[in-house]
Amino acid sequence: MEAKFFRFLKIVGVGFKARTEAEGRQLFLKLGYSHEVEFSVPPAVRVFCFKPNVICCTGIDKERVHQFAGAVRSCKPPEVYKGKGIMYIDEVVKKKQGKKSK
Repeated sequence: MEAKFFRFLKIVGVGFKARTEAEGRQLFLKLGYSHEVEFSVPPAVRVFCFKPNVICCTGIDKERVHQFAGAVRSCKPPEVYKGKGIMYIDEVVKKKQGKKSK
């Protein structure tokens, strides 16, 4: 029996989107930059987008799946003031308080 490993990523932010092409071989991310961020997915990993803000990385090699998910997350890690960015679905981001006005 082959074990499948999953890693779900959630994109939080206005206008942030993800889409896949070529049967999960290409991942395109719109993250508020002037360009679209493009990822070519390694052979051991498959990528699906259920909604424009949920990415699922899956495969039979746990290390490669997690490494790819970490690479995707690193282009826009969660930000502590507003909570925007790419985070794992089970990740909790502790929000910080902004500057206090007097």
